[in-house]
Amino acid sequence: MLATLPLLQNSDFPQIKRRQLKTLQVNLGYRCNQQCLHCHVDAGPRRTESMSDENISVIENLLSSGQISTLDLTGGAPELHPKFRYLVEKARALDVHVIDRCNLTILSEPGQENLAEFLVEQQVEIVASLPCYSEENVDGQRGEGVFSASIEGIKKLNALGYAKSDKDHILNLVYNPTGAFLPPAQSQLQADYKQKLSEQFAIEFNNLFTIANMPIKRFGSSLISNGEFENYMQLLKSSYSTENLQTVMCRELISIDWQGYIYDCDFNQMLDLPLLLNNERQHISQLDIEQLENNDIVVADHCYGCTAGQGSSCGGALSD
Repeated sequence: MLATLPLLQNSDFPQIKRRQLKTLQVNLGYRCNQQCLHCHVDAGPRRTESMSDENISVIENLLSSGQISTLDLTGGAPELHPKFRYLVEKARALDVHVIDRCNLTILSEPGQENLAEFLVEQQVEIVASLPCYSEENVDGQRGEGVFSASIEGIKKLNALGYAKSDKDHILNLVYNPTGAFLPPAQSQLQADYKQKLSEQFAIEFNNLFTIANMPIKRFGSSLISNGEFENYMQLLKSSYSTENLQTVMCRELISIDWQGYIYDCDFNQMLDLPLLLNNERQHISQLDIEQLENNDIVVADHCYGCTAGQGSSCGGALSD
C-alpha cells in the first residue's frame, strides 16, 4: 500500500483548538467481515488487531467519571470484538449514549444472529454504511452480495422498531462517494434515499450522513496508483469552507486506537498522528480530560476533507 502521509504533512491548514470533550470514539480492532475500497482503516477479515481487556477496563473507568456523554464504537466491525456487548452494557448502565458503526452485513454473520435484538434492548444508535441505493454501486465498492445483505439487515432492524417513531432506536445511514469527488448535498440525497429505499424495499431510516472519502490508507493509495491524488487534493482545497472549522468533530471528540493511544480524530489515528499534550503522545491510562480543553489539534492536508464543500464528519455534513 502506498503511503499518503508524506504528501499531507507539509500543510497550510489553519490551526484549531479543542473544546470540552463530549465523545469518546473507540476503535475496538481492525477485523471486519468486509473489505471495502473506500475504507480509511484498511480493515478486513484477515486483520487480527484487537483491544485488550486492560484497555477495555480503562475505558470503562473513563465512562464512570461522568465526563463522557457519548461512546462511539468503531472498527473494523466493532461487534466482532469479544467485549463489544460487555462494553455497551456498561456504558448504557451509566446512561452514556452508545453509537455502533455497523456495516449491516454483520447482522447475518454466524454467531451474530441475536445482535439486532441486543442493540434494540440497549437502545444503541446505529450508524450504518450504505454508499448507494443501487446494488451495482454498493457491490462494486464493498463486495458482491453486500447490498442485498445490507437491505435484509435494515429490514430486520425496522421490524424490531428501528427508524420508527421511537426516538430511542435511531438508524442512520452513511453515504460515501464511489470515486474521487465530493458528496452531493446531504438534504437532497437523503430525500432521494428515503424515496428509493421505501419504494423498492419498504425500508426506513432516520438520517443520511454524507461523508467525504479521505485521501489516506486504501483510498489514498488507490488515488496515487491511478494518478488522481493531486487532483483530488486540489478539489478538497478549492472547496474549503471556513465556516466548517467551527463544527469539525475533532473539537469535542477523541479517538482511541485498539492499543489505547489517543488521537484527535479517527483519520489522524490511521495516519499515526497522535494527540499531543506537552509534546508527548498520550495513552488512555494517563488521560486527564480537563487538560484537553484548548489544546491544539494536530492537522495536516487531509483535514481539508472534513472542511470541503458542505463539510464532513462522523455525523455527516457540517453545513447546508
